[in-house]
Amino acid sequence: MLFSISSSIITPRHHSLRFHSRRRRALLPSASANRESPPPQQINNVISRRQLIGGFHAAAAVSLSPLGSKALAADEPLSEWERVYLPIDPGVVLLDIAFVPDDPSHGFLLGTRQTILETKDGGNTWAPRSIPSAEDEDFNYRFNSISFKGKEGWIVGKPAILLYTADAGDTWQRIPLSAQLPGDMVYIQATGAKGAEMVTDQGAIYITSNGGYNWKAAVQETVSATLNRTVSSGISGASYYTGTFSTVNRSPEGNYVAVSSRGNFYLTWEPGQPFWQPHNRAVARRIQNMGWRADGGLWLLVRGGGLYLSKGTGITEEFEEIPVQSRGFGILDVGYRSQDEAWAAGGSGILLKTTNSGKTWIRDKAADNIAANLYSVK
Repeated sequence: MLFSISSSIITPRHHSLRFHSRRRRALLPSASANRESPPPQQINNVISRRQLIGGFHAAAAVSLSPLGSKALAADEPLSEWERVYLPIDPGVVLLDIAFVPDDPSHGFLLGTRQTILETKDGGNTWAPRSIPSAEDEDFNYRFNSISFKGKEGWIVGKPAILLYTADAGDTWQRIPLSAQLPGDMVYIQATGAKGAEMVTDQGAIYITSNGGYNWKAAVQETVSATLNRTVSSGISGASYYTGTFSTVNRSPEGNYVAVSSRGNFYLTWEPGQPFWQPHNRAVARRIQNMGWRADGGLWLLVRGGGLYLSKGTGITEEFEEIPVQSRGFGILDVGYRSQDEAWAAGGSGILLKTTNSGKTWIRDKAADNIAANLYSVK
């Protein structure tokens, strides 16, 4: 699935990926070979450029809706994506999406202004979900991240809030958190029975194995403290570090890669290491985003456009640039369905696909007519 900035999301026709763009819109897998105009009530739901969420997911689709108003020409290739409209207010920015592994028709969509949407039909329809324990008159929560393992699920947000479900989201309970946590919670990963990993934007990693009642710190200090000790170690830009991550991504093996807020270097962490390890970027331009390939290697995006893949697998500082047709727009995220197939998304509705592990990429024009950036691929 893809997240974008209008009142919809974008999903693939095969119901296995999701895109986010920051409008109230998404791209989802297309259910039909024809592109028909959305009904007027759907068109009226489209909002400004900073709210669409579209992304890739390996199970079900968010809502399925026509991609555009133009019928396919006889010689025009069939796109794998179509737009889905969502029932949210214009000012909402959508941030994350997840489906229940045991029930891929059941999913949740998160955003600002205490936004939680729920689908029980694979994304064909979405409805606002009210969670009484998360409704506080004194706070307007921003829900940043959601993750499921089996029927257990977790949601984290800002100001500090943690929600847990043991029944696939039918009921949610609020888990108390310390007000002394360093930084804002930006990521959570369900890991097993009552287990999860939680990450803050200052680099704190906490692990629980009892449903969130106790948390153990996995690193001994924040990233700022680490850089204060290593600023003379040759990490370019470390002295300008503002103390927060711009992005953080976790591999299935539990390794993390994070990009500094200015994009001038990146950091990695592997289970058992006491501190984050800073790395010089191997490219001239600043880093936009980084993540893990399906084979265990890294991908790296630079500001202003540019896609790089690491040489080999594992953590490294050696990358090679991959030519892509981004039309001059920046690429913002990459998502892998398998070791061979991946999708990249970015500015002005850019969609790129590879079927050979990233050696070559081709454009998909599904979102060319969407006046929005595509920010995230799930």
